[in-house]
Amino acid sequence: MAHEIELKLALGTESAEALRRHPRLAGVTPTLTQLGNTYFDTPEGDLESARMALRLRRADGRLLQTLKTRGQGGGGLSTRGEWEWEVPGPGLDLEGLAALPPLAEREAGLLERLAPRFATDFARETWWLDHEGATIELALDLGEIRAGERVVAIRELELELKAGEPEALWSLAEALTDSVALRPSDTSKAARGGALLEGARSLPEASSPVGWLHRATVALDALADSGDDAWRLEARRAFQRLAELGDDADGDNGAASRRDEARALAEALDDEPWLTPTFGRRMLRLARRLPGDADLS
Repeated sequence: MAHEIELKLALGTESAEALRRHPRLAGVTPTLTQLGNTYFDTPEGDLESARMALRLRRADGRLLQTLKTRGQGGGGLSTRGEWEWEVPGPGLDLEGLAALPPLAEREAGLLERLAPRFATDFARETWWLDHEGATIELALDLGEIRAGERVVAIRELELELKAGEPEALWSLAEALTDSVALRPSDTSKAARGGALLEGARSLPEASSPVGWLHRATVALDALADSGDDAWRLEARRAFQRLAELGDDADGDNGAASRRDEARALAEALDDEPWLTPTFGRRMLRLARRLPGDADLS
């Protein structure tokens, strides 16, 4: 098992080209890979209920099977358990799955009921950077998620820590916002595909500052996929509640800054376009100040 530490960022419609032109990537040649992925679950969604994601990935003539477990974090930053190995195909390696700790105690017959649920296809451009003593892989993903007749776009940037301290991920992301419109995202491709398949979304409950930030982030993820302004309103309410908690936090030296950033984000959601480099920079600063201890999908 590996532990994946990454900062997931959603991009605006023009952000990919702005990213490619960014000075931090000058002189660094990316690799380009076409990735086709099929996600599996039972008809009842047992893996999704357990916050697990299982996929087969086709890349460079190889077939890779990956199981990821529940993430922990928030504001785009996550730590997840991950098992990945090459398989002969064409289907799942059920024997290998049965040996993994997350599935070892599941009900008998669960693995036999696994079936394809949805697919993602995207082009990945990858850069490797040394930044503030850390080695970071930048992966720009552009493509789509398909569930039956429903389709949503993939426009994501993932900063994965390969060596060093997680703080370098925040620093690099903020540096990119001088010209790139991006924001933290807490919803995985697997969770987005599941929501697309079911045609329904829900928001996490919140009672703490990190919980309200997570709720706002998930609402923005839903807005990006659905275009439904009801999610914009939910995000605005979550940022406003976060600002109110900042007012109430006696003795918290960071409360005033948190309050100001949250209020500015709530107000910016009335603008068109709302996702700008300034919006992303404010949201990253807010997320960076809060402990990432929310349960992620």
